[in-house]
Amino acid sequence: MTYRRQRVASRARYVVGALVAGVLAVPSAACTGDGTATTDSFTVGLLLPSRVVPRWENSDKPLIEQRVKQLCPHCDVAYANADDDSTVQRQQMIAMITKGVRVIVLGATDNRALRSTVQEAHNAGVPVVAYDRLADGPISGYVSFDGVEVGTLQGQALLKAMHAPTEDRTIVMMNGDPTSANAASYKRGALSVLRGKVRIGRSYDTPGWSTDNANANMSAAVSALGPGRIDGVLAANDAMAAGVISALKTAHVRPLPPVTGQDADLDAVRRIVDGEQSMTVYKSFRAEAEAAAAMAVDLGRGEKLHTIAPTTTDSPTTHHIPSVLLTPVAVTTANIEQTLVKDGVYTIAQICTPQLRSACAKAGLTP
Repeated sequence: MTYRRQRVASRARYVVGALVAGVLAVPSAACTGDGTATTDSFTVGLLLPSRVVPRWENSDKPLIEQRVKQLCPHCDVAYANADDDSTVQRQQMIAMITKGVRVIVLGATDNRALRSTVQEAHNAGVPVVAYDRLADGPISGYVSFDGVEVGTLQGQALLKAMHAPTEDRTIVMMNGDPTSANAASYKRGALSVLRGKVRIGRSYDTPGWSTDNANANMSAAVSALGPGRIDGVLAANDAMAAGVISALKTAHVRPLPPVTGQDADLDAVRRIVDGEQSMTVYKSFRAEAEAAAAMAVDLGRGEKLHTIAPTTTDSPTTHHIPSVLLTPVAVTTANIEQTLVKDGVYTIAQICTPQLRSACAKAGLTP
């Protein structure tokens, strides 16, 4: 994201009509005896971008809902998932505004495509918290992770897994969806580490962060470069890593080269234990969800975000957006227990299926 500039203010450093009608029943605010809506009885709109990446439905949604209820027991959450369709998400957002939500948490499908709808929300007096992805328009708050740092961690882990990388060793870059505000940051961070250290044989954008698109791109890379000429793959997230690994197996690439990932999907963690994927990037879903819920509740109450957001971020359209930027963590077999298990993301029993019992024991993952 060449337009994004972060300013750290403190060291302390997400048929259309039928779909909308089906998921956007927004409860009315509770009222006092004189018919006036109470300040602690309002609805928070939650719009998430996709079901392809498991985290949105399995982690972010329930965590945000739970934290909103903890902070505001009489508040409600109205939820919709856009299934990677920005037109659907625009309709969902307009429906929420019309139904009377007081604040919206938005995990944008396309940061640019939602600009006018964010403006509509602003005009209607509905603040928007950009969740995980910074959308264009008059955003009131932003919660995410340092995208450049995510890419840097991936690049560093890839070089380490390749052992003695040199400029005659070839990697493939499987970048994220070009419509996502985060994809360019991930790529920039990765390139800051990889340039001059290895040869980038092919680099692909991956619409929708799709496993199938990544699989097709990886198959094309194997055909172009040769099955024995790929020494590593920088995959921007775990869904794409799954497609990459499937394509490499289909092409009978043995041994599998190191493949990175992101999001700490359960299947990816199992692949790491099994030796098929070299790493993932863990971004604490709970920390991100709780920060977004806190922002939404404060904005719904008409409060400022200064005590929650120690940082500001500039988008191409809006400067000084109050922001919480969290720290990502690289996860390999060496620290699964100290990160994902310790944080309660997964249990060892969930990770270590019967087929992985031996690999888990080797990795020190025992109940």
